[in-house]
Amino acid sequence: MAPRITPPFRADHVGSLLRPPELHEARDAHAAGRIDADQLRAVEDEAIRGAVQLQADAGLRSATDGEFRRASWHMDFIYSLGGIEKVMDSKLKVEFRNADGTMAFTPPSLRVSSPIHLDETIFADAFGFLAGQVGAGITPKLTIPSPSMVHYRGGRASIDEAVYPDMEEFWADLTAAYREQIGRLGELGCRYLQLDDTSLAYLNDPRQREHAAAIGGDREHQHEAYIRHLNEALAGRPEGMALTTHMCRGNFRSAWAAEGGYDFVAEALFPHLDVDGFFLEYDDERSGSFSPLRFVPPGKMVVLGLVTTKRGELESKDDLKRRIEEASRHVDVEQLCLSPQCGFASTVEGNALTVEEEMAKLRLVVETAAEVWG
Repeated sequence: MAPRITPPFRADHVGSLLRPPELHEARDAHAAGRIDADQLRAVEDEAIRGAVQLQADAGLRSATDGEFRRASWHMDFIYSLGGIEKVMDSKLKVEFRNADGTMAFTPPSLRVSSPIHLDETIFADAFGFLAGQVGAGITPKLTIPSPSMVHYRGGRASIDEAVYPDMEEFWADLTAAYREQIGRLGELGCRYLQLDDTSLAYLNDPRQREHAAAIGGDREHQHEAYIRHLNEALAGRPEGMALTTHMCRGNFRSAWAAEGGYDFVAEALFPHLDVDGFFLEYDDERSGSFSPLRFVPPGKMVVLGLVTTKRGELESKDDLKRRIEEASRHVDVEQLCLSPQCGFASTVEGNALTVEEEMAKLRLVVETAAEVWG
C-alpha cells in the first residue's frame, strides 16, 4: 500500500487545537480593553507558530493555524458574511451531553437581515500568515463552515422574510458568496480546504430531524437539500484545490449533541457530494457501524476519525488497525486514511485533555498510518 501525496493524507487531522494559556490570557485582556487588536494579534501569531511546529513535530503533512484566531469553528466565519448579523439575546438553547450528564448553553445566534454577499475574503490574512509558517512538504489547510451551518440551527425563522420571501433566493445568494470565497482562496494559494458540516451528521439522529421539522425544514429530505446547495457552492472550484468535509455530532468541552450511524444520509451523501474526501467521526458507538461506507464510490477518500479528542486516554495501535481492517470490508483500504474524530478545541474553551495528550494522539495517528499504509 502507498502513502498519499495529495490531501487528505493517510495521517491527517480535523483542524482545531488546544489554545495555550497565554492566548487565553490575551483574549481576556483584549476583551477587557487592557490590550489592543495589534497586541492580541502578536500573541496569536506566536501561538500559531508554536501550533505549526507541534504539527510538524507530530509528523503530519498538513498544518492548520489551530483556529487560534477564532472563538468558535463556525460563527467567526458566518458573522463575516455580508447580510448576517449577530443576535446576542438569542433564545436558542443548545444541549450537549457527556458521561457526566447534560449541559445546556445559549450561544449568540444569527439573523439574515439583508442580502447575503461577500465583502472581503474571509480569513485571507489568517491563511496568508499560516502559509508563511509551514515548512517544505507541509500543506497549509484552511477550515471553514459549510453553507448548511448558516441555516441549520435557526432555519426559516432566522432569515428575514422581507429580504428573502423565497428561500431559493437565500440559497442562491449564499452559495454564490461561497463560490466567490472559495475562488478567492484559490487565488491566494489555498490548495487544501475543508468545509465543516455538523448538520449532515446530526440529521442521522431522529431527535435532530424533529428539530429540523420544528423550524420549518423537511425531516426526511433536509440532508438532500444541504448536499445540493453545498455542491452549488463548490461549483467551479479552483483547479488543484483538494476539498474535504468533516462531519461530527457535536464537540463542545468534551461533550456531544447528537448520535446515530451514517445510515440515514449515506446513500445520498457519499456518492453525490462533490468533495475529495470525508472526515468521519468514528470514535465510539454513537457513530454506528462502518456499513454505510459501502456507498462511497471509487476515487473518494474516507478519513476515519478513530482517535477521540474528547478525553486524554490513548487508544492502542492494535485496536486502531483492527478497526481500519473492519472498515476496509466496506470500502477499499486504499481509500482510507486516519485522523482524530474531531478538533481538539472546536470552541475557544477546548476539550478536557492536555496539550501533551493532544500531541500523543497526533503522533499515534501518524505512527499507525505509517504502519498500515507505509
